[in-house]
Amino acid sequence: MEIVMNDSILQKELDKANAYLRAKDPVEIIQWALGQAERPILTTNFGPYSASLVHAVNKVVKDIKVIWCDTGYNTPHTYRFANDLIKRFDLNMHIYSPKLTAGFRDITTGIPQINTEEHKRFTEEVKLEPFKRALKEHKPDVWFTNLRKDQSDFRRTLDILHFDKTGILKVSPFFYHTEFEMELYLQEFGLPNEKKYYDPTKVLAKRECGLHL
Repeated sequence: MEIVMNDSILQKELDKANAYLRAKDPVEIIQWALGQAERPILTTNFGPYSASLVHAVNKVVKDIKVIWCDTGYNTPHTYRFANDLIKRFDLNMHIYSPKLTAGFRDITTGIPQINTEEHKRFTEEVKLEPFKRALKEHKPDVWFTNLRKDQSDFRRTLDILHFDKTGILKVSPFFYHTEFEMELYLQEFGLPNEKKYYDPTKVLAKRECGLHL
């Protein structure tokens, strides 16, 4: 089953594809999506349950481009976790960082309070602008991400497949997995988890940073 990758795709075609994939496991979803792709990417923040998507995609394709927008504010634990996964799966990493370092910001603006204009600018500078650079460089047509339905109210409005505002097909193979099911997946394959993750652009667990809006 295939869908036409262009701006005129009908919503019913996307709904049909989502219904088809809902009965598939993550690896089957990934295999299907790669059949639609010419320039796929995988994004990760090396946060909670990120090893699941890295592992599942790696089972299907070894050399996919892995995009990490490193804000510079990750915990030492997260950096060690990232380094371990990169080595374990020999990831084809492409790391993008803000133009200003976290150290410089610490003595100038710091991390602004959320829900302020200053924080919006901060989010744009440390995460959204680096990610826009990544998209401009790699021009992906399929984007694997680890969004899940139970993560936020906004994400409940999405599905396994959806198009972002630039026309990239976003694929979330674990979209319908609960946190308990994610734990089971990690245990089944002996994968580590990272729960000491901190995202200064979100702060609150169910708050969106803007990358997926």
